[in-house]
Amino acid sequence: MAKRQDIKRFIQYDLWRRTSHELKGRKRIGFGVLKTIILVIRGFSSKQLNMTANALTYNLVFAIVPILAMVLAIAKGFGFADVIESQLEHSFFAGTNLVPTIMDMVDRYLATAQGGTFLGIGLLILIWAVYSFFRNVEQAFNAIWDVKQSRSIVRQLTTYIAVLFLVPVLVIVSSGMSLVVHSMIEAIPLFAKVSQWHGLIVRMIQFVLVWLIFLWMYMAIPNTRVHFRSAVFPAVLMGTLFQLLQMFSMYVIVFLSRTSIVYGVFAAIPIIMMWLQWTCLLILIGAEMSFAIQNNEQFEYEKDLEKMSRRYKDFLTLYLLHKIIRCFENDESPYTALELAHENNLPIRLVTNLLNRLEEVGLLRTVYVEQKEERTYQPALDTHKITVGMVVERIDKQGTEEFLRGATPEMQAFWKRYMQLKDEHNSLKLIRIDELEL
Repeated sequence: MAKRQDIKRFIQYDLWRRTSHELKGRKRIGFGVLKTIILVIRGFSSKQLNMTANALTYNLVFAIVPILAMVLAIAKGFGFADVIESQLEHSFFAGTNLVPTIMDMVDRYLATAQGGTFLGIGLLILIWAVYSFFRNVEQAFNAIWDVKQSRSIVRQLTTYIAVLFLVPVLVIVSSGMSLVVHSMIEAIPLFAKVSQWHGLIVRMIQFVLVWLIFLWMYMAIPNTRVHFRSAVFPAVLMGTLFQLLQMFSMYVIVFLSRTSIVYGVFAAIPIIMMWLQWTCLLILIGAEMSFAIQNNEQFEYEKDLEKMSRRYKDFLTLYLLHKIIRCFENDESPYTALELAHENNLPIRLVTNLLNRLEEVGLLRTVYVEQKEERTYQPALDTHKITVGMVVERIDKQGTEEFLRGATPEMQAFWKRYMQLKDEHNSLKLIRIDELEL
């Protein structure tokens, strides 16, 4: 029992009390990996990724035909429609015998879009179906990254159009890899010795393309800056799992279709639905992993910060302000929040919150320094006029007051008496509670 309590305490407190810049070598990597795993598990539950994946699967089922229609329309414009259809016939859907049905639906959808009752109405419906799906995907990624504001409509449209143009290119590149590798093996004698590895080389190239697609998703879709080092591992891991899931689903469909023709036809639809759901879930888990890797430091001392006293928070606020003022008076390069956190072994989230509060009350201002990519901080007032009392008073006054509509006359009188005595005395310690009575 005691051992279980020790493990629980380590996961909740001790693990997060070791900041990343305090640790070195293997210990830093080990602590970072463990923190990431815990954050992903916590995010999976708190952000309801399973429910989000179900919603995206539902949206994808309705949007898959319009998306294919747009992709094929773009491919036809460049003369590559046959390549797209060939890839579908050799893809995951091949064993389901649904490719002819899907292509027939796409052709009819395009015909409807071209011949709408009103000029352009069919095309508008097509564009809206595709846009709404991509918008739901972006909102899901933004929720994972705690981003409240989406891109502007113009940026959304340019990003989504770029994706639709990118898909045919990737399909063409993927389909052409086999021919390129085969021609190289035949033309170059040195490569003839590895001809038996032809299939493996093509498969590896396909894996790399999938990794690049996942990497692009994790870096480009969230409306925030995502670092390459935070996205590359989730992209490789989830891209690999996606490929393995596709191979396994294809094997199951082929096996069922061979075992029983009737059962195989009926089994294809639920298996495809499960494949779509698991694909969406893998993508979202990868995005959560990318968020956890990049924001590992944001959760240091998390439980302790929730229980931090008002006095200790005021002390840390004054200390950070003192560091910034001294740096300014010594004519040194201004601090960033990250520099203050690393120099004083403080959690970055706490430092950011305290600096933001000082900025909101007009004691700090942000300054752009060309050599530093992040915001830096300098005093917003004459440093000789900033006193401890001023800092505490401005923080106390931050926020709204006297907003209760149902405040009783006795409560209002008590508030006025409290403010009067507070102004008259230098210390609240000298005011007795009974003195607040009228």
